[in-house]
Amino acid sequence: MLTTQVSGLLQRISSNGEEAIEETARLLAQATLGEGRIIIAGFGEMDVIPTAAQYSAEPFLGIIRYKEGMNLTKADRVWILTRTETDDDALKLANRLANQFIPFAAIASGKPDETNELANLAYTYISTGLTRGLLPSDSGERIVQPHAFAALFIYEAVKVAYDEMLSDEDE
Repeated sequence: MLTTQVSGLLQRISSNGEEAIEETARLLAQATLGEGRIIIAGFGEMDVIPTAAQYSAEPFLGIIRYKEGMNLTKADRVWILTRTETDDDALKLANRLANQFIPFAAIASGKPDETNELANLAYTYISTGLTRGLLPSDSGERIVQPHAFAALFIYEAVKVAYDEMLSDEDE
């Protein structure tokens, strides 16, 4: 049952986020092709994504982990990853970036609607779609919320698109 639900989750992310995944890769490539840096900021459990980006078997070359208070420029591109779009620390960074006119991408669970401040501030926004658990428990509540797993899937999809863009640029 879990396999079916996770498979469905990944298929929804892929089909609903296809355009935003490409746009996010394009946004990050702007820093690489220009004079900026790609900075990745993971909040809460999403901090696993910057670790994967730096230390996986196929690292995201040139990516820098965000540290609070670091100096950012308009040439930089930032990628914010958070479980929910209402995360205070993620919103604080998003507002700072918006006020400094630094384009950024974001991943969170909420839908990109008019009430989603993070989505409205971000240049690109991808929803994990995880607003409740995937499985019913014996007590009737919903359990299993694989936010980091969903974000890692999105990260890999963006990285594939990003790598393809840069290899096309080299040709």
